[in-house]
Amino acid sequence: MPILIGMFIGFVAWFIVRYVIFGFYTVDQNELAVKTILGRAQRIESGATTLSDPRLSALLNEDERDRYNFPQLRVIGPGGPYLKMPWENIHKVSIATQTMNMAYDPENPTANNGGRFLEAVTKDQLNTGLTGQIRYRVSDRNLYAYLFGVKQPIVHVMGFFVSILRERIANFEAPKKAHEPDSVVEAVKEGISINDLRKNLRDLNEHMDKECGSSEARYGIVLDATLITEIDPPPDVESALAAINTAHNHVSSDISLAKASADQKIVQSRRAVEIETLKAQAEIEPLNWLAAQLSELKKSGDKALSSYLRNIRLELYKRAEHVILEIKK
Repeated sequence: MPILIGMFIGFVAWFIVRYVIFGFYTVDQNELAVKTILGRAQRIESGATTLSDPRLSALLNEDERDRYNFPQLRVIGPGGPYLKMPWENIHKVSIATQTMNMAYDPENPTANNGGRFLEAVTKDQLNTGLTGQIRYRVSDRNLYAYLFGVKQPIVHVMGFFVSILRERIANFEAPKKAHEPDSVVEAVKEGISINDLRKNLRDLNEHMDKECGSSEARYGIVLDATLITEIDPPPDVESALAAINTAHNHVSSDISLAKASADQKIVQSRRAVEIETLKAQAEIEPLNWLAAQLSELKKSGDKALSSYLRNIRLELYKRAEHVILEIKK
């Protein structure tokens, strides 16, 4: 009998410690929590699903709507202490933004050269190495997909991201330009996929952000940003690319110098024409003034013009030291 009483007292003490004292919990500022009762997550009373959210439903196409139609859960916000019953479980989720190497494989850390770079094949069959990072966070609008939809959401998201990235690298073409290349070297350089990818990293990152937007509705993880920083070709191709790029730089430099020299000569020629025009106008102006004066004198009569010419001759005679006159015989 005393043994039974002791067992009963021990059970009561264990129950009080386990489910009363430790039955309270809190939720941190950067966390959200979901309660499950007998293994079933609490839904919101309206029975809304992923398709009821306009933002999430817009991320899914028609084939995916039935597959990723998850219920909306009742979310417990930061605060506490809260009390849970013995038949209830609390699932806490951090909603802080996290950064991860894009070459990291959660299932096999030694993959992708130890998580240092991700390999992808370009459209001209070059095996490239990609390095960069992705920023992600758990979606507070689709916690069911993150907690109960798949076993390891980050593994699915990384596989989803890598498949889209490799497909994009394999089919990438540089945007068409309105103008023709300035040289043959420029045309050759634009035809190489590695150079095209390097020059359009921003477009590549924007494409990845757009294509991976459905991960929030699929797996409950939001990819905030894709930051592909480097695209490295194989070592045996790097030297050839360096030679092409060096030749391109030399040609571009020569073309720039030639254009600058031609522009300078054009400016100098325009200034020379302006100077000579001003000189000609300066020489013509006295003649125009004299012609106007003679025209006015002629209007006064023929004698006025003869008198003007006689006065001009007398003035010249005063200044001359010697005068040679022609004598008619």
